[in-house]
Amino acid sequence: MSLARLAQPGILEPVPPHARYLTCQLRVGLDPRPVLRRLASQADGRHAVVGLGASLVRELNAEIPGLRSFAGIEGARIKLPATPADLLIWLRGDDRGDLLIRSRHVEHLLAPSFDIHDITDAFTHDNGRDLTGYEDGTENPEGKKALAAALVPKKANAPAGSSFVAVQRWRHHMSRFEAMSREQQDHTIGRDRDSNEELDDAPESAHVKRTAQESFDPEAFVLRRSMPWAEGNEGGLVFTAFGHSFNAFEAQLRRMSGAEDGLTDALYSFTEPETGAYFWCPPVADGLIDLRAVGL
Repeated sequence: MSLARLAQPGILEPVPPHARYLTCQLRVGLDPRPVLRRLASQADGRHAVVGLGASLVRELNAEIPGLRSFAGIEGARIKLPATPADLLIWLRGDDRGDLLIRSRHVEHLLAPSFDIHDITDAFTHDNGRDLTGYEDGTENPEGKKALAAALVPKKANAPAGSSFVAVQRWRHHMSRFEAMSREQQDHTIGRDRDSNEELDDAPESAHVKRTAQESFDPEAFVLRRSMPWAEGNEGGLVFTAFGHSFNAFEAQLRRMSGAEDGLTDALYSFTEPETGAYFWCPPVADGLIDLRAVGL
């Protein structure tokens, strides 16, 4: 069976028009197994992508090689909040109202042992652009390269077709960005906003230059499925990166944060992460998420 057929479909499919990110915490002293079995009997990995945190896997007396909690980056010159959670549910759909109804169903399903800690509504903006107007995910791998970047291969220690996902909610300080000249904005990203062409004369701090995936050794490719979010007059990006491990994500974040060479990414001039968590996304079997690797 191909890796693509083993993976939760929502990982590989394009981002939907609307989504809702739910992060959940297990209540102290309660057994998560009955609720997780119910969740596994309903979650198809397409309309609801499911991820388990390291703390929840430990509670199940199980181990997924490569899974750990996000703990920031040693030597980082900027703040990288670590906000671990037990469970991630990424609801995907076409209608925001339907997502609310489905979210309430999930809350009811989880209620015997989990509390929903945070909800972030997200959406697709201007055919895949960030709220700043710049195209997001330009150099995402495609086809077989996407499978290789995002999914655990066969004969690895973790289950084949599963994936490790890093999730950060970034808050844009839009007034700072709007106060920049157009040239400053382009040089911050490293691309021309209209053409999306990479700028040869962009400074070394430009985001594109700091995160060029092929410039790392080994290459640091991840499959990004990020989406903008907004609440009131505030907004930003839910950065979502799937990988066959966390190594590529951490290599990029190490360079962005200045831990590698002391130079921080120009993005931090107007945006910053306010959450950060790691999860393991199990494979699927017979159209539903497969939790056999954690004893369920």
